[in-house]
Amino acid sequence: MTSSQDSKKQELPPTAWAVLGLLSFPGERTGYELKKWADSSLRFFYWSPAISQIYAELRRLEELGYAASVRSGPEETRAKRRYAITDAGRAALAGWAADTAEAGPPVLKHGLLLRIWLGHLAEPERLRAMVGEHLDRTRGELAAVREAMEHAGGVPEWSFPALALRWSERQHLAELELAEALLTDLDGLARNRQHPGRQADGDAPTPG
Repeated sequence: MTSSQDSKKQELPPTAWAVLGLLSFPGERTGYELKKWADSSLRFFYWSPAISQIYAELRRLEELGYAASVRSGPEETRAKRRYAITDAGRAALAGWAADTAEAGPPVLKHGLLLRIWLGHLAEPERLRAMVGEHLDRTRGELAAVREAMEHAGGVPEWSFPALALRWSERQHLAELELAEALLTDLDGLARNRQHPGRQADGDAPTPG
């Protein structure tokens, strides 16, 4: 690997490593198949890159020699390009996966909680409705996680993805519990507003 290639390796974004990770399992896959797999696995505990991101990273990985592709023959009505990881790609991915310093802390960006934080600008019933919608959406996601777990069950090559999906199942169950508790908190806040006590002095609710 040239110094230029080594520099590019150091600059690889998480999306590139995720796409390379999808390629690390047995078989060759098209970009479309990688997107479908990301939607049924990665998105439950990380995120699912857009199809345009996947193809962009596949080109980058090929340039680095981490992935290789072959174009389908005339036997297929529509030509497809299938990708596979190379030995160099597998070695680089193993090194990245083993480097715990790169993992970083989990990042939470909870759109519902941002709106709850601004609840003084909203109608109480609308806030409750938003939490209810979040509960319904989370139940749907939990069902999708369990479907993916069932699909991965019993396949030795997918034993570690199955562990990640099991973690995601627990996370969704915890999210349901938290959302239900949030509804209880909103009800308590509504009761307190009916019997107000000390008013805030306008300062931000921070210590000091």
